[in-house]
Amino acid sequence: MSRDLQLRRKWTFRAHGQQIVLIKKAYESDTHVLMKALVWALFLPQYPNLAIEVAIDNRYKPDLVQMNPNKTPVFWGEAGRVGQRKMQTLVQRYRATHLVFAKWNQNLRPIHQMIQKAIKSVRRAAPIELIAFPADSQERFINGDGTIQITIKDVAHIRC
Repeated sequence: MSRDLQLRRKWTFRAHGQQIVLIKKAYESDTHVLMKALVWALFLPQYPNLAIEVAIDNRYKPDLVQMNPNKTPVFWGEAGRVGQRKMQTLVQRYRATHLVFAKWNQNLRPIHQMIQKAIKSVRRAAPIELIAFPADSQERFINGDGTIQITIKDVAHIRC
């Protein structure tokens, strides 16, 4: 990432006429911050009010979320590691919420199999998507000024 994008722990990204500033926490990896920004850019056209790390659940906090007027999530995005228990809870509890699980340079098949088991007995009204960003995503999709240009065709993608 170019020096003008990274001021200590503060990173600025732009996409689709909007801008976000992400603060990298001490326990976060660079790739986790990048994945949040990339998921934001990918889904911003569908969900123009995406917010980053807003607590909405007593137990879990999404990396990205968009709420409807009734204060329930219509979009919930997770970037990086997600435990099997959390994934199952989200799939079952938020049946009308578009769920996205993003990974960095990973094979999506094991996660897809885990989700297939979790949704076997659940009737869902919204999709679940798995995304794997290529290892060179930062160089390929983020310009020097922080502008992100990415489409779903640029990533490994499975829609459940």
